[in-house]
Amino acid sequence: MGLFNAILGNAGEMSLDDATEELATILGEGEQIELAYKLIRDMIILTDRRLILINKQGLTGRKVEYRSLPYKSITMYTVETTGHFDLDAELKLWISGQHDPIALEFNGSTNIYALQGLLAAKIAGK
Repeated sequence: MGLFNAILGNAGEMSLDDATEELATILGEGEQIELAYKLIRDMIILTDRRLILINKQGLTGRKVEYRSLPYKSITMYTVETTGHFDLDAELKLWISGQHDPIALEFNGSTNIYALQGLLAAKIAGK
């Protein structure tokens, strides 16, 4: 991921092996990571069971917030692809019980169609 995308706050794809190693302590028994994205220190993880948003806080990043969203709690989502002048893609998630969506931005090299396809399978059924 380039420095420019990191400054803009755009997540890029992450190796599944690296994500699995880093999250081994919080994954459930038999839970598998299917897609992983990283933004400097923060991560967006899609497993076979849930979506995990990881927010490393403070200067050292020792304090970490893990937000676990079961797919069944996602009521709607939108995906905005990249364009000629808008080089980032965006995902908005509406979660039951929350009024405002969670907005996540991805750099232009991210395969947003793979993310959309996985969400469609998990939320709308196979």
